[in-house]
Amino acid sequence: MKVFVPADASAQSVGADDVAEAFRTEAATRGIHLDLVRTGSRGLLWLEPLVELASAGGRHGYGAVRVDDVPALIDAMLAGRAHPSSLGLVDELPAMKRQRRLTFARIGVIDPSSFEDFTANGGLRGWTRAQSMTPEAIVAEVTSSGLRGRGGAGFPAGIKWKTVAEAKATRKYVVCNADEGDSGTFADRMVMEGDPFMLLEGLRITARAVGASHGFIYVRSEYPRAIEVLRRAIVTARTSGLLGNGFDVEVRVGAGAYVCGEETSLLESLEGKRGEVRAKPPLPAHEGLFGKPTVVNNVLTLAAVPWILENGGDAYAALGVGRSRGTMPVQLGGNVKFGGLYELPFGVTLRELIVELGGGTASGRPIRAVQVGGPLGAYFPAKLLDTPLDYEAMAKAGGLLGHAGVVVFDDTVDLAKQARFAFEFCALESCGKCTPCRIGSTRGVEVLDQVARGIEPEKNLALVKDLCTVLTDASLCALGGLTPMPVMSALEHFHEDFTRRS
Repeated sequence: MKVFVPADASAQSVGADDVAEAFRTEAATRGIHLDLVRTGSRGLLWLEPLVELASAGGRHGYGAVRVDDVPALIDAMLAGRAHPSSLGLVDELPAMKRQRRLTFARIGVIDPSSFEDFTANGGLRGWTRAQSMTPEAIVAEVTSSGLRGRGGAGFPAGIKWKTVAEAKATRKYVVCNADEGDSGTFADRMVMEGDPFMLLEGLRITARAVGASHGFIYVRSEYPRAIEVLRRAIVTARTSGLLGNGFDVEVRVGAGAYVCGEETSLLESLEGKRGEVRAKPPLPAHEGLFGKPTVVNNVLTLAAVPWILENGGDAYAALGVGRSRGTMPVQLGGNVKFGGLYELPFGVTLRELIVELGGGTASGRPIRAVQVGGPLGAYFPAKLLDTPLDYEAMAKAGGLLGHAGVVVFDDTVDLAKQARFAFEFCALESCGKCTPCRIGSTRGVEVLDQVARGIEPEKNLALVKDLCTVLTDASLCALGGLTPMPVMSALEHFHEDFTRRS
């Protein structure tokens, strides 16, 4: 009997390790030969722990399994009969069939610690092809794919790579930004825990394309499981030949600063300095880590590269809409029934995502607001739910796609409090280097507190708008520069929440 139980942090948080141990104990007691495989997560988080049984027709799923379910579940598995937690074939579930899983094709399927499992399921095909290509041809392939930075900025990866590739320097670096700090985002963690060799393959291809000799994966300290999995994978990749021979990778652990998700702050931290924003220019592509040309890309960007090299840039560009090409792993959370990760081509609307895939609000109450793009993203009202999830459409609607974290709120949410949180978050997480971010966010909290107490609300709201203008125009980085987005969107779409107290 071959059974798959996820070891992803999300599944562990609801008892997956205990369920796995219960399977081992029960099988040993009965004298059953059990092949237990620990995988990543399929991203269907409301079904975790999602246990799967290998069968002739595919993998049969059992959702939200608890330790007490295991004895009866084994009986049902052996007898070939249904169990209350039975879901049918996992690949046939509506939430799986609706997706276009490229980056996440192996995640939840393979043992992430097994290099053999990785290669048997298509791993290294991108790197194999890249080895037969010139660096210029690799850059051209990525450019033709239309791949843009998945970390939030959406900058074309091919342009960044070309800049570093053409730089005249004796040493270059590739840095993977895995400091996933946005609220409602977890796709980077799922990649690192569920298919770490894919990320290393992406780094290896990038290094060949730009001429880098060393790479770093900068992981936030709140991801201990991901750090452990990555470090083991790097050791295996060295012995298997993926790393070494002119390029190696090491993991560096951040200290929990949100601002280190910004690329120049990240580089400062990597160099052992305080995580503060660097003024640009020079860009990291010209003078990055230790003053050398550096590619800084997000986990999802680098993880998309092997598929592009294997299947071609045109195949990737055929998915999506406009200038938003390929797929985006969208992370759905908040007040929603079926939260999790859905890898979808660009162009799916918020309504399709939240209502059709997510099942609407968990509370059953009407959707009032949706925040897209993390704590610095705009709050969209229900009337904007038909906005497509692509870079240009989100910008046109006054928001940003960011790292594609989507958080749902029902009609009980107070958007004035959410706006205050945006200022407070910025004040707490500011590196302090520039005055608009450091002081403006603090003043924003104070002024909104006065509004909440009914003290000259219109006058103080006008001051909030002035503060937002200063933060937008004068902050050194996106932390201060984007803090006005949630504040101003809340004011625009939910003005009544700011004035009803007065």
